Amino acid sequence: MLQNTGKLAGRTLFITGASRGIGKAIALKAARDGANVVIAAKTAEAHPKLPGTIYTAAEEIEAAGGKALACIVDVRDERQISDAVESAVQKFGGIDILVNNASAINLTGTLETPMKKVDLMLGINLRGTYLTSKLCIPHLLKSKNPHILNLSPPLNLNPIWFKNHTAYTMAKYGMSMCVLGMSEEFRGSIAVNALWPRTAIQTAAMDMLGGAGISKQCRKVDIIADAAYAILTKPVNFTGQFVIDDELLAKEGVTDFESYAVVPGHPLLPDFFLEAEPDKLEKIMEDHGATPAFKSKNSSADAAFSGPIGETFNTMKGSLNAELVKTTQGVYQFDLSGEHPGVWYIDLKNGSGSMGSGEPPSKADVLMNLDSDTFIKMFTGSLKPTMAFMSGKLKIKGDMALALKLEKLMAMMNKSKL
Repeated sequence: MLQNTGKLAGRTLFITGASRGIGKAIALKAARDGANVVIAAKTAEAHPKLPGTIYTAAEEIEAAGGKALACIVDVRDERQISDAVESAVQKFGGIDILVNNASAINLTGTLETPMKKVDLMLGINLRGTYLTSKLCIPHLLKSKNPHILNLSPPLNLNPIWFKNHTAYTMAKYGMSMCVLGMSEEFRGSIAVNALWPRTAIQTAAMDMLGGAGISKQCRKVDIIADAAYAILTKPVNFTGQFVIDDELLAKEGVTDFESYAVVPGHPLLPDFFLEAEPDKLEKIMEDHGATPAFKSKNSSADAAFSGPIGETFNTMKGSLNAELVKTTQGVYQFDLSGEHPGVWYIDLKNGSGSMGSGEPPSKADVLMNLDSDTFIKMFTGSLKPTMAFMSGKLKIKGDMALALKLEKLMAMMNKSKL
């Protein structure tokens, strides 16, 4: 772990999305130096699924030794950002550091991404970063060692980072392009850098994306907080850098990276945008413990799947046909927990049918939550879905009539394997 030095004492940080996760971790790290932190985030009331509010974050910051200002801010709203900036200047006398952390993610293809989601990602990630920077820069220019830090990746133009989620990549790269442009525009006056993790980081968003069990493949938010601290305590001539967390910390003398792991010794899931060889990407991710939700989506019935769940799907591929689709007309999604967590689907509604990892190409009619071991037993014929449901091992949401067809479908699929 990187030790605090006191270099941020009395300095004012404006952090977007600081009510939880990475933003809050950076805030707490700065607070231990005695920094002032402006928590610019939307969550003013407790969310049923996400922990923390701007007020609980403020309490934690002050308990850690800093001073806090909680501001309700949607970074898409210019007035809210402007008001928060003015409040920060009035309370703390200025702004020394801006951390653009607020971000939205939706990992779907072009046809599957509603424009509402596209607008959300572009509005928060790209426009929000640009707008917040624009409103903070006049105050940053008055600081002795001002910094802007964007939580965004290196600009890797390998098509693999676009083909499965073009909208998200465009939005996230927009934050990185702000670094590229503003670091040159304000060179010598404001340090502008990007920070990105080598591996997946355990956050509420990651838990929702990866499902149960994903956390053991992640590092803690502490590694990002430490890397951010190392950047923000550097002189203004450290600028225009696209920093990877563990690379920088290694240069800072950190040698124990196991302490950052949620489960020390467990293989870690590589983060997006860093691997340059698309033909090797899925194998590397699998070797590092990737769950199916983070592998490239391939809905082809001819695609080969790996791992215990994938092998189960491989045995069922031959049973897909147009007649089965015609008589079923349903899309099934399986959210798996346990030893082999992830999301899988069977589409018996479109074309000649398909199956694969990740969310289905169209909205699921039936959503099933179950343990991966239960899934394998069901699809290999050793456990009937009805019994799994009655015993509580299988939870079903959606069209129950279609769900009842599953047992018949499984019988047909198992028969086709004989």
